[in-house]
Amino acid sequence: MVDILHRIGVTSTPDSVYTALTTISGLSGWWTEDTDGSGDVGEVIRFRFRGAPAPGGFDMKVLEAEPAELVLWEVVDGPAEWIGTQVRFELKQEDDYTIVLFRHGGWKEPGEFMHHCSTKWATFLMSLKKLVETGEGEPAPHDVRISNWH
Repeated sequence: MVDILHRIGVTSTPDSVYTALTTISGLSGWWTEDTDGSGDVGEVIRFRFRGAPAPGGFDMKVLEAEPAELVLWEVVDGPAEWIGTQVRFELKQEDDYTIVLFRHGGWKEPGEFMHHCSTKWATFLMSLKKLVETGEGEPAPHDVRISNWH
């Protein structure tokens, strides 16, 4: 198994970052505008991307949500490579920054699609940073296009 790992610092509180990771308005402000569901533990959040190949998005079951500390999802629907993987956001305060330790773990192999997803996660994590710091992120469909895969 292999993982995608990223680390960003956000000049805001862990509570603000947590809100952006657990509310539909927060998630649609940095990842994709087409987001619905519930960020409560045990519930499913549906993320859709216009123009993306079928199935056109991901369904994430919320496994854990510890305020200002941790958000953990399991992919329950989406591309075959994603199903069963887990997306984890660990939050911690360091000086004026909230550090976000990101892990998309459990990939079976590091294929080309994983390379693409790693780059896209990086762009969306920068969108999360921008949303929390300025009030305006760059969610899909306003995100950086890196290839014909979006």
